[in-house]
Parts: sequence; structure tokens; C-alpha cells
Amino acid sequence: MYDLTGFQRDLLYVVAGKNDPNGLAVKAELEEYYEGEVAHSRLYQNFDRLIEKGLMEKGNIDRRANYYVLTDRGRREIDARREWESQYVAVPVVDQPTSATVTADE
Repeated sequence: MYDLTGFQRDLLYVVAGKNDPNGLAVKAELEEYYEGEVAHSRLYQNFDRLIEKGLMEKGNIDRRANYYVLTDRGRREIDARREWESQYVAVPVVDQPTSATVTADE
């Protein structure tokens, strides 16, 4: 995964978090995250690169739409990336507020 761009990693993460999404569903998620338009050409060129690298597969929904799914290798790459990130970024689990929680009024 070290050789992927940030956009390509984001594509992998969105596809991993959805149930066989089509390209437009992935595009909508990325546009919400990036707070701007994602060009079709950029999206589909990067889908193709991820497929070529063996991280993702494409299937047909119908004549006009495809769905995308991660390969086992793609899932392993995400797991390895998350493990690597966890060495450097500690993200606390936020389940229950504690009595030491500071509010905006304080």
C-alpha cells in the first residue's frame, strides 16, 4: 500500500466500507469527504490502477454500471496499513463520557 496515492487509499477504504458499491456511490462518498467534485476520469483511472494492482475487482451490475469489491489482498493491505498507523497514532475509544469530560460552556 506504500505505493498508493492518498486518493487510491481512500478509494480502497470506501469500497471496503460499502457492500459492493457502484462507481457513483463511491464518487458520492468521496465528494462528501473531500467537500468538492471528483472528476469521473480521476475516479475511474484510479479504479483501474487498483484493479491492475490486484487490490480490487470489478463486476457488472448491468450494461451501464459496475460494482467494486476488494480482493483478499486488498483487505490484507488495509489491515497492514491500519496496524502500521496504530504504531504512530493512538485513537482513544470513545464509548462513554467520563466525569472529566469538558463541555463547551466550561
